[in-house]
Amino acid sequence: MTGHIRKAGLATALAMAGLTAQPALADSGGVSFWLPGIFGSLAAVPVTPGWAYSTIYLHLHEKAGGGQNFVTSGGIPGSVTAGLNAHADALVMGITYTSPMPVLGGQAAFTLLTAPGNIGVGIDATLTGPRGNTLSGTATDNRTTLTDVFYQGTLKWNQGVHNELVYITGNIPSGTYDSTRLANLSFGFPAIDAGVGYTYLDPKTGHEFSIVGGLTYSFMNGALQYQNGIDFHVDWAASQFVSKNIHIGIAGYFFQQLTDDSGPGAKLGGFRGQSVGIGPQIGFMILMSDGYQGYLNVRGYKDLEVENRPKSWSTWVTFSVSPAAPGPVATKPAVRKY
Repeated sequence: MTGHIRKAGLATALAMAGLTAQPALADSGGVSFWLPGIFGSLAAVPVTPGWAYSTIYLHLHEKAGGGQNFVTSGGIPGSVTAGLNAHADALVMGITYTSPMPVLGGQAAFTLLTAPGNIGVGIDATLTGPRGNTLSGTATDNRTTLTDVFYQGTLKWNQGVHNELVYITGNIPSGTYDSTRLANLSFGFPAIDAGVGYTYLDPKTGHEFSIVGGLTYSFMNGALQYQNGIDFHVDWAASQFVSKNIHIGIAGYFFQQLTDDSGPGAKLGGFRGQSVGIGPQIGFMILMSDGYQGYLNVRGYKDLEVENRPKSWSTWVTFSVSPAAPGPVATKPAVRKY
């Protein structure tokens, strides 16, 4: 989920450059609303209508080594002269309702989720952040708290092996945000994100490919007087079903801030960020009783390239329970009576 942090300006903003929940990276102190890697395989495939429940264990780690520099779009540098480490562990819990009634010829669903979690931030020596403030010496903060509440609405369509998706998502800011703390799992500002997606799924060959792209608009963080620029992001995944219930493959993301950060707190200018990551994945379909099925997915990402943010790696373990697709209707042989 989010890894929004603040002290001595946005000193540790760079540390948690990627920690959000449906949503993270650069922006307001290094934290944006969208967390790259949220969408994975089968993203646009319609599901069986009804209630579904999901749990995601999410671990993120950010590190900026000695002498790492961050340059803003205005040419004003921020730098880490020694080192910085930050981590977040969150247990995301969500509930989704998928309607059996068609909407615009597609399948509509609505999701709510939130997460308790722990976030830790450590700074050694000197860090200069995007607000121009400097924190020297050693500073740490560790906090177990709650994320914001997140919502998402989706529409999905299916035409054979082709599946399409449109979505809109956002957050309801949590009262657990504390601008005086280094570590927060809530943002301190509302945001809204919308996008489209596509999944190719051929049950005969087992080939699967998914891609989802979107744009994020963030509102002002009143405590920091800092407003993130508009972000563009793409999540993708490719996999092969090696059996009816198991698929393996890779997943990745691209994140780019399109417009400058703004507000009185944005003293280092636009501070646009970028991140490119990739990693492996494996998924398991699990048969369950009482008309339900389970799905377990494990995937991990590592940044290949970053700009204006620390490098990160993350691990996602997702388990969901949803209604199973109805089986074929059994028919009795006709019996003639003479």
